[in-house]
Amino acid sequence: MVIGPRNCGKTTLVNYINGYEGPLRKTQDTIYTDTTIDVPSAYIENAWMYKHIIALAQDALCIVLMVDQSRTTEVYSHGFARNFRCPVIGVISKCDLKPENRETCIKQLENIGCEPPFIDLSVTEGKGLDELEKHILEIKKGKGLDEVHN
Repeated sequence: MVIGPRNCGKTTLVNYINGYEGPLRKTQDTIYTDTTIDVPSAYIENAWMYKHIIALAQDALCIVLMVDQSRTTEVYSHGFARNFRCPVIGVISKCDLKPENRETCIKQLENIGCEPPFIDLSVTEGKGLDELEKHILEIKKGKGLDEVHN
């Protein structure tokens, strides 16, 4: 399950994971695929929608919680990641942009309740994708599952 603020790269990451190379489309509804759950940014930007995110997480192997290094606007409530029973992976998206914001992103992930290590990710540069995949496969292996649903 992929969660993050508007324009942080959620759908780009989901498309990469799913091998989809078509045009990007604005995600207004939760999109389920065989391997991902793409959560619209409106769900995280409105605290009253958190209950829906928590309910959606029941179907997830893990949560990829994204913060955007190019825009460090805080959108998550303090301790948000602690609402989930499945593992949460903290991801700093667009890590190739505005490197001076990295420490701010780390503080955001810590305040949200994510545990290190955090993954620096840039889908356009291909950075962090192998590390994220490895982390998800470790979670999958720990659960004894054959298919990954993140």
